[in-house]
Amino acid sequence: MTFPLAARIAVATVWLVFGLVFKLLRLVPRHERIVARILGDRVAPVLTRLIGLGEITVGVWMLSGLFAPWCALAQTLLVVTMNAIEIQKARDLLLAPWPMVAGNSVLIALAWYAALAR
Repeated sequence: MTFPLAARIAVATVWLVFGLVFKLLRLVPRHERIVARILGDRVAPVLTRLIGLGEITVGVWMLSGLFAPWCALAQTLLVVTMNAIEIQKARDLLLAPWPMVAGNSVLIALAWYAALAR
C-alpha cells in the first residue's frame, strides 16, 4: 500500500467513525450536546444525525478518490468552520479544544497530501 492511499483511508476512516459511530448511532452523546448548544435543543437529535450522514458522505467521497482536491477543499472548509463555531459557542463541551485543532490540522494535511500526491 502506498502512503497516499494509506492517508486517504485514514482520513476517510476518521469521517466515517465520527459520522456513523459518534453521531448517527449516538454512541458519544457529547456530540449531540454540542449541536444542541449551537443550533438548539429541539433540533439537535435530527440535525446531529444529518451531520453524521454528511460526515459519512465525506468519508465515502474521500475513499472514492474522485475529485480529490475538491474533497480536500470541502474538508478544509468544513473542519475550519466546525472548529471555529465549536470553540466559540461550546468550548466547555469540548474535551480539549486546542489539541482538537492540532489533530484536525493533521487530518486536513493528510487529506491534502492524499489529494495531491496522485
